[in-house]
Amino acid sequence: MEGFLPILIQAVAGAVGGNAAGKAGPHLDQGWLINTIVGFVGGGFSGQIVVALLPGLMAGGAMAMTSVVTGIVAGFVGGGLLLAILGLIKDKMVHH
Repeated sequence: MEGFLPILIQAVAGAVGGNAAGKAGPHLDQGWLINTIVGFVGGGFSGQIVVALLPGLMAGGAMAMTSVVTGIVAGFVGGGLLLAILGLIKDKMVHH
């Protein structure tokens, strides 16, 4: 379970990031459910990418404060970024 907890933290932070991005950029907003799902996926993936690229951040175990904060930030940013990409693609498709 301890190995799954960091991914869950990253994914939940991503869901929050996806909804924040949707509210910050109304043209990116896909609705609460889609924002949450896309953010959840983006947060989980981006958190794992950060961990793979910077393995030193996981020093001290999966629940060290540095790894938790890094997971939250990476998840939040990744969730918001994936929603922004989706919103921009959808916006371009609607206008063409």
